[in-house]
Amino acid sequence: MEYRELGRTGLKVSALTLGTMTFGEQNTEAEGHAQMDYALERGINLFDAAEIYPIPPKPETQGRTEDIIGTWLAGRKNRDQVLIATKVAGRSSKIDWLRDETMLSRQSVAQINEAVDKSRARLKTDYIDLYQLHWPDRPMRIFEGLEYERLPGDSHAIHDILETLGALVRDGKVRFIGLSNETPWGVMRFLKLAEMHGLPRIVSVQNAFNLVNRSYEIGLSEITYEEQVSLLAYSPLGQGYLTGKYENGALPPKSRKTLFDRLGRYEKGNGPRAISAYVALAKKHGLDPAQMAIAYAVSRPFVTSAIIGATTMDQLKSDIDAAELKISGQVLEDIDQIHLDYPNPCP
Repeated sequence: MEYRELGRTGLKVSALTLGTMTFGEQNTEAEGHAQMDYALERGINLFDAAEIYPIPPKPETQGRTEDIIGTWLAGRKNRDQVLIATKVAGRSSKIDWLRDETMLSRQSVAQINEAVDKSRARLKTDYIDLYQLHWPDRPMRIFEGLEYERLPGDSHAIHDILETLGALVRDGKVRFIGLSNETPWGVMRFLKLAEMHGLPRIVSVQNAFNLVNRSYEIGLSEITYEEQVSLLAYSPLGQGYLTGKYENGALPPKSRKTLFDRLGRYEKGNGPRAISAYVALAKKHGLDPAQMAIAYAVSRPFVTSAIIGATTMDQLKSDIDAAELKISGQVLEDIDQIHLDYPNPCP
């Protein structure tokens, strides 16, 4: 397993991160523990969670993922061997069950403080290694689409949010802070305010990056190079579509689409054509489509770690094996040609 520096922290994180959003919904506690055991054995040292997990978010399951990680940490007594990342929810017009009092999620001082304390309790740890804002507090379209769209409503000032996070770092509840689902403007604004006011610097941004969504390359990749803000790339398999398992309308039992039917962005416009082209390309070169997709993400110089998730141990083993796959120059050329034919069809 290759290790890369997380931002400017000096910490080395594995090129693959274990995503845990299936723990407590598609995976039982025992299965989650087995995945974490195996991932650690294979050299993965960063586990990623969120207060709203498992997915899909529901009030009756919220927090189970962190609970499962917490019982694993308590049982294995290996807190010093792993880095735990989790997230606080951003502004929502629907999620109102996260706090003790019924209220829509916001990144206010009170809500962030309540969230971090609840996460630490569920995780059974005094501190969180990387605490991330799951999506911005600003009223804007966050998921699906490349166009900026500002929505009605106000927001908490980034400076106030950063001050709140700074207090968590000062109090020892959090070691480092990061962003997720963020724009170039948002990342640079956090960096500027940290420098201006002597507040903690963000070390990472967790955004989607995969063969059918390379939008990170536009703007954000330069920030990674120039500002040393690590990309933790989520969804390298395009929520499973790049494995080829949904080809020709297939609905595998217990798959996320079969269970929840919430993956529509991969079925619009040129998405299906691009996905089929990448799957066919992998097979043409004798590669497993899932391993090719993960290896591609890991190979990008602006990716610090690619976040993988699985519901079975066979999937997890195969995904981790992808870290050892070196993609040939010819495969890279073929990938770039498909990208020219179908640029970013599933942002």
